Amino acid sequence: MSVKKFPFNKQLAYTCGMIGWSMMTNTIIVMLPYFYLPPSNSGLIQYVPQLLLFGVFNILSIIAASGRFVDALFDPFIASQSDKSTNKSGRRIPFMKWAILPAMLFFCLTFCPLVNGPSMYNATWLAVSTIFFFMGATTYIIPYNALLPELTDTAAEKVRLASFQQVGFIIGIIFSACINNFADLLQKFVHITERDTALQYTIWAMSIIAGICMLIPVLFINEKKYSDSKPSRLKLLPAIKKTFSNDNFKYYLVSDFSYYMALSIISSGLLYFVKVLLHLPESRGGELMGAMVLFSLVFYPLINYLSKKIGKKPIVLFSFALLSLIFIAIFFLGKFPFPPIVQAYMLVLSASIPLASLGILPNAILAEIAQRDADQTGENREGMFFAVKYLFVKLGQTLGIALFAFLTVYGKDPGHDFGLRLNGICGCVLCVMAFVVFSRFKELRRG
Repeated sequence: MSVKKFPFNKQLAYTCGMIGWSMMTNTIIVMLPYFYLPPSNSGLIQYVPQLLLFGVFNILSIIAASGRFVDALFDPFIASQSDKSTNKSGRRIPFMKWAILPAMLFFCLTFCPLVNGPSMYNATWLAVSTIFFFMGATTYIIPYNALLPELTDTAAEKVRLASFQQVGFIIGIIFSACINNFADLLQKFVHITERDTALQYTIWAMSIIAGICMLIPVLFINEKKYSDSKPSRLKLLPAIKKTFSNDNFKYYLVSDFSYYMALSIISSGLLYFVKVLLHLPESRGGELMGAMVLFSLVFYPLINYLSKKIGKKPIVLFSFALLSLIFIAIFFLGKFPFPPIVQAYMLVLSASIPLASLGILPNAILAEIAQRDADQTGENREGMFFAVKYLFVKLGQTLGIALFAFLTVYGKDPGHDFGLRLNGICGCVLCVMAFVVFSRFKELRRG
């Protein structure tokens, strides 16, 4: 059956889905450590005790790891069910539809501690709520990303739709980074005295906006009209095994894992870096993130152009190299001979280049890997490819948050900040690892 070309207005609808789940997942990454284990000069209440298990892992790092670990195991199951689906409305959209409300509910509950102070009850509640949030989010994200190779034909179309997707992702990042700014407005105009309460109201309002964005592709994209992919006949374990048999995919996975672990470190630490290392108000975090994201948009046309001329691999390798230098700079934040705000802007504007390229190109590369595999095997396992990718993304994010939370033991407050600075060294090592592994990737260029 012939299908229609995916039009521009539907591409915008598809982008809205990314905005929604990006708002939620990035808020978890940015705000979870800061809300539950804040620095001493933040004016927030600490909700989980700073206890060490086995003398190494603190409670927050264990919670972050447990939520993502369960979610990561859930990914292949959702992918397999989506790949095999024979629903008359399509293989992907029906899963997305039923995932929205659970994701919204547990997103809100994640920031509703039971006890007003450090407590293991809060730690237990946080572990449960994050597990169910990530399971709901996964049920949306995996089918959503699997649509990308099914709605596009050529490499150029994949890069274009991945570019729109990345715009949605960074809009979500901006919203999540501006939570403190929105909370400031609530405290000023609604006269909410407690900072924790202002943050909770802001997060609840964001969940509604995010849910509406996630609903837009469900309502406005007719999957059957723009995709003719067929259900996969493979069972779960054989599908996973065949997916991992792709050597190029393995190089992609390891580099993607390293990158997202590094990115999670900097996202989790953003408010700490601003407040503790640079001694700026945390509301500057949203301003800086917005500047970085908006400046990254300048490079989108260039990246699209260069990817056609020289291929995607050289751009990705350059981005990993530049990002490793940026992480080194984090170690010295607050010690450069420039005003703190100048240091902050130098860092984020430099980071806008790899943010743009590593936002657009990896999903386009994976869509090509999945499409090429389907052409060679006759099995449409796009969902499984993206599920395995996001399993490694989530493991990377989990370990990134856990590593950041662990390093706070070595200092997260003004005058005692060595733990925060160590994150820069760790991020650099991870980006170098991503560069080395991805250098083995074999790019097959085609139109």
